[in-house]
Amino acid sequence: MKVTVIGTGYVGLVTGACLSEMGNHVVCLDVDARKIEILNTGGIPIHEPGLQELVQRNASAGRLEFTTDIARAVAHGTLQFIAVGTPPDEDGSADLQYVTAAARNIGRLMTDHKVIVDKSTVPVGTADRVRAAVAEELAKRGVELAFSVASNPEFLKEGAAVEDFLKPDRIIIGTEDERATLLLRALYSPFVRNHDRLLVMDIRSAEFSKYAANAMLATRISFMNELSRLAEAVGADIEQVRVGIGSDPRIGTHFLYPGAGYGGSCFPKDVKALARSSAEAGLPSKMMAAVEAVNEEQKLVLVKKIVAQYGEDLHGKTFAVWGLAFKPNTDDMREAPSRVVIAELVRRGARVQAYDPVAAAEAKRVLALDLGPDALSAVHFAPSAPAALAGADALVIVTEWKEFRTPDFDVLAATLADKRVFDGRNLYDPALVRGFGLAYHSIGRR
Repeated sequence: MKVTVIGTGYVGLVTGACLSEMGNHVVCLDVDARKIEILNTGGIPIHEPGLQELVQRNASAGRLEFTTDIARAVAHGTLQFIAVGTPPDEDGSADLQYVTAAARNIGRLMTDHKVIVDKSTVPVGTADRVRAAVAEELAKRGVELAFSVASNPEFLKEGAAVEDFLKPDRIIIGTEDERATLLLRALYSPFVRNHDRLLVMDIRSAEFSKYAANAMLATRISFMNELSRLAEAVGADIEQVRVGIGSDPRIGTHFLYPGAGYGGSCFPKDVKALARSSAEAGLPSKMMAAVEAVNEEQKLVLVKKIVAQYGEDLHGKTFAVWGLAFKPNTDDMREAPSRVVIAELVRRGARVQAYDPVAAAEAKRVLALDLGPDALSAVHFAPSAPAALAGADALVIVTEWKEFRTPDFDVLAATLADKRVFDGRNLYDPALVRGFGLAYHSIGRR
């Protein structure tokens, strides 16, 4: 099948690469010439395990192409996937200007039947806006061409996006057109050959499903983070509580891990957008407001533990920070808790020696914006986890990369001047860490 994917961010690039892996001829469009140049020279502009090999293999086979030529991209695909960004507007609503622009380009340039598929995370009713934009452009041209609009929300986890796409737990398609349904069923049939996980529903329900899923997961995280504070206050161990409630099959074990707060491109944005949609519908969401408030407070939990030990004035103190990306296996720094932790430490006069396996370059960029050039001079980016410890008073763990799970505790004890570990991800057994003479401060544990 001939497929066009508009946008080469996480969603667009993974979608294009995985569809081409199944033998489809995919053209990926982006207006960012720098991104397209990187892709056409064998690189990828993001870090996602397995994605570069997938892109290179299918590009070499001629099944995957990248272009900035809008006319070529519109002419190519019967299926036109819109996978552009929908960043939060000032009021928290999703900014649909890029989605609308993509729809208008399709309407302006299409010459035959197209199925236009919203892959971006968009609020309920966006398909109607896409349909209206395409129809308006066709009317300007004075032509009548049949087209369909569908919703196909993505459910990809950053760090495991390729695996999630190739082996989906569900594929949701929202259509009101039999032809679009048949084409999308055909496109996804190789991904559900062993077990049909494809769900077809009306468009508005499909659009709503994406926000509902992310809001539910964010709610579980904030709920556990709030419980972790209570556990500390009453002398319980949140890790034992997590195991206890997770063993209930009605609850399950996923997204019950307390920590330093969630971040990334999805949960923060989608919680805000759902709250905004609720307000616009005259049904203000108290729950979404609480989920967001708990998360913002949780990003400060490590700083509060540090201040409790050292006081508000941290001049003369140096902290090693392990983990910068908002989660492992990605270089995504959007809404990363590390940004809040580092900014608060620097504001109080501390020096920071930071290490992340893949996100250092992106971290330098965003921290320069967060802190400014003067304050950024207090942050040093170390080439390795052990190097970040040299000269540090204490270690702060923000992201749970695998390489942090079994450190040499003898080295930690010998290197850290104050022999303290502030663990924002509960990676270690407290008794084990203390056995090496280290003071151990974790989340929600005695």
